[in-house]
Amino acid sequence: MNFDDTPQEAAFRETARKWVEANAPKELHAELSKSSLGRIKLANHDIVDVGKAWQKKKFEGNWACLHWPKEYGGRDATPIEKVIWQQEEGVYGKLTQPFQIGEGMCGPTVMAWGSEDAKRRHLPKLASGEEIWCQLFSEPSAGSDVAGLRTRAEKKGDNWVVNGQKIWTSGAHYSDYGLLIARTDPNVPKHKGLTMFFLDMKSPGVEVRPIRQANGMQEFNEVYFTDVVIPDSQRLGAVGEGWSVSLTTLMNERMSIGSRLATGVPELFEFCSNLMLEDGLAIDDPAVRSKLASWAVKSSGLKYTSYRAISALSKGERPGPENSIGKLVSGMMLQDIATYAMDLQGAAGALTGTDEETVQGQFQQMLLSSPSMRIAGGTDEILRNIIAERVLGLPGDIRVDKDVPYNKIPTKGR
Repeated sequence: MNFDDTPQEAAFRETARKWVEANAPKELHAELSKSSLGRIKLANHDIVDVGKAWQKKKFEGNWACLHWPKEYGGRDATPIEKVIWQQEEGVYGKLTQPFQIGEGMCGPTVMAWGSEDAKRRHLPKLASGEEIWCQLFSEPSAGSDVAGLRTRAEKKGDNWVVNGQKIWTSGAHYSDYGLLIARTDPNVPKHKGLTMFFLDMKSPGVEVRPIRQANGMQEFNEVYFTDVVIPDSQRLGAVGEGWSVSLTTLMNERMSIGSRLATGVPELFEFCSNLMLEDGLAIDDPAVRSKLASWAVKSSGLKYTSYRAISALSKGERPGPENSIGKLVSGMMLQDIATYAMDLQGAAGALTGTDEETVQGQFQQMLLSSPSMRIAGGTDEILRNIIAERVLGLPGDIRVDKDVPYNKIPTKGR
C-alpha cells in the first residue's frame, strides 16, 4: 500500500489542519498531551462540558462524525479522510471522549437498524454534541457471555416494560440515550430470544449508580430498570433478532477500542530516554532497548492492521472479526508497558496521585486502568476464541447450551 497522500487527500489535510489551528482550545493542549495514559481528567474543566463545546464547534464546521451521511449530521467523508482528520485533530480528539461510544458504536447501530425517523431524529443530535449515548449490554451474570443476560422486556400494547440490571456501563451517569439489549422470549435458545431497543436514560424507573474505580475515577456504572416503559418505535431490528443487531455494535466497538487505545509506547520511549539507571540512561541498556524494540514492532503492527480495516471500510465492507486482533494486542500492551515502566522506576513506582511529578503518576494510572481495557468490549479469552474460530477457521468450543431454551439452562438465582 502507498501511504502517501494523494493530491486530493493533501488538500483535505491542509484544510483540516487550518481549521484545527484556528478553532482548537489551545489552552488545553499541554494538559491533553499528558493525559494519554489511563483516562482523561482535566484539572479545571469538566470533560463532558468541554467535550460538548468542542463537538458542537466541530459540527458547525462540518467536522463531526464526518464519515456519516450528510443527512444524519456527517460529511460523507471517505474512511481515509476520517483517518486524516483524526491525525490533524490530534490531542484535541480526546475532548470528545464522552461521544466515542455514541459515534463509534451506538450511531452505526441506529444507522444500520433504526427507522428513518429515528435516524433523522437522533443522529444529528449525537453528531452535534446535543445528545450523549451509552451502551447497556453487560450484566453481573452476563459479561463475556452477553447472550446469557437476564434483563427482560415484556410487550404491553404498543410499549415494552423492562426490568433488570446492567453493569460496567461507561458514561451512563451523563448519557441522554442508551442502546439496551433485553430478553423478550425465554422459551428459545439464549441467542434467539433477545431484542434491541434504545431508550431515554431519563425515563421513569431508570436508576444509575456510579462505580468508584481503583484509579479514583467514576466513569462506569450500575444501571437498574424498574418497570421502564419503552415505545415499540424505539426497537432496533425485529423482535428476537437482538443478537444480530448487537453484532453490529460489538464489531464497531472492538474496532473503535482497538484503534484509539493508547498503548504507552511513545511515553515509554520518552521516559527511558531521560531515566538514569546505575549504569547510565535506561535507553542505552541492551535489555531495555530489546523491550522497546519488541513493543515498537507490535505498535507498528497495530497501526497497519488498523489500516487494513480502514481499507475494507473504503470498499463498503462492514467491520469484521479481525478487528478483535487490535483490541486484544493493545489491551495487553497497555498493561505490560505500565508494569515495566513501574519496575524501572523502582521505589518511585509506588507513588500515585496528582501531587507527584507527572512521570511518577502516568504509568501508575495506566496500570490501574489497564485491567478494564482487557475486559471492555470482550475479554482476552473471548477475543482469542473469536480470532481462532472466525478468522483462522479453527473448531469452535463445545457449547452444551447451544440449542437449549434459555429457561431450561441450569443456573442459580434466576
